[in-house]
Amino acid sequence: MIQKEKLTYEQLIAKFQVKKPWDMIIIFVLNVLLAIPVFLIAHQNFIDLQWGLHLDRILLFTTIIVLIQLVLRAMRRVTLVSIFLYLIILFIGTVFGGYGFKSVFEDYRYMLYSMSEDPNPQDIIISKLLPFPNKSKVIDAIQYDNPKVRSFAIMATIKNFNDLKEYSNYRTIIQCFAVFKEINSRWNYVSDPKGKDYIATASESLRYLSGDCDDHSILMAACIKSIGGIPRLIHTDGHIYPEILIGSRKDFEAINYLIKKELFVEESKGQTIHYHIDERNQIWLNLDYTAHYPGGPFMHEVILGALTLN
Repeated sequence: MIQKEKLTYEQLIAKFQVKKPWDMIIIFVLNVLLAIPVFLIAHQNFIDLQWGLHLDRILLFTTIIVLIQLVLRAMRRVTLVSIFLYLIILFIGTVFGGYGFKSVFEDYRYMLYSMSEDPNPQDIIISKLLPFPNKSKVIDAIQYDNPKVRSFAIMATIKNFNDLKEYSNYRTIIQCFAVFKEINSRWNYVSDPKGKDYIATASESLRYLSGDCDDHSILMAACIKSIGGIPRLIHTDGHIYPEILIGSRKDFEAINYLIKKELFVEESKGQTIHYHIDERNQIWLNLDYTAHYPGGPFMHEVILGALTLN
């Protein structure tokens, strides 16, 4: 009788551990979705062995699939619960007009496209996973609706490049470049107090046009946003700098011409225009305090975080 109860118990445990077919299908689909971006990173960073029919890359992708599958199966219960909760969140977002199934599909598609075009695809993943330092303080400090900030930006547009009315399609970007010229030509770099990360508001930095890299970035972003531009802040190793959204490749070609032939002719002569392409294939130009023209050289290449101000 005891032996019978023991067998029954073992059978119950075995039955409980049996994996349903749909469990395996869900886990495999998730595996493929994870394996593709991982493969893109591995593809760019591993030596190409030049095997016929790209067998080395086929082997690499197969290895990634197998390893991820083993990890997901080992964490089967946690994986399934997480997927279920995530689907609920996406369903709610879809019903109420928030971040839903369409949004996650587009973001995933844009991410893969951007990673396939970027020589350092891991940077795109890192920029999305790592937090932006002092994010809430920085957002509060970007006082784009402050009257003094907007007045300064308007003054800059009147003072600089006000005679280029024939380029009306890029008027807003030209005006943002006018703000860049005004701030960068007058900016005085001053370090934070020792051992403290001081975040100055845009209106505070405006008083003396002084501060460190994050103060400069906050003021630049605030002024650009106050006149209709779209800025973002980039966090790298020990540095923060602003960028401005240019748009498509066609827009970039037009802006490249304007910078080199109309706006910053001397400053950009013989120089390269530096930019980033985001996951939506949109181009952003560097506006760092170290740059003498929009798209100047980067101090640090590796992006650790990005804060976009739409």
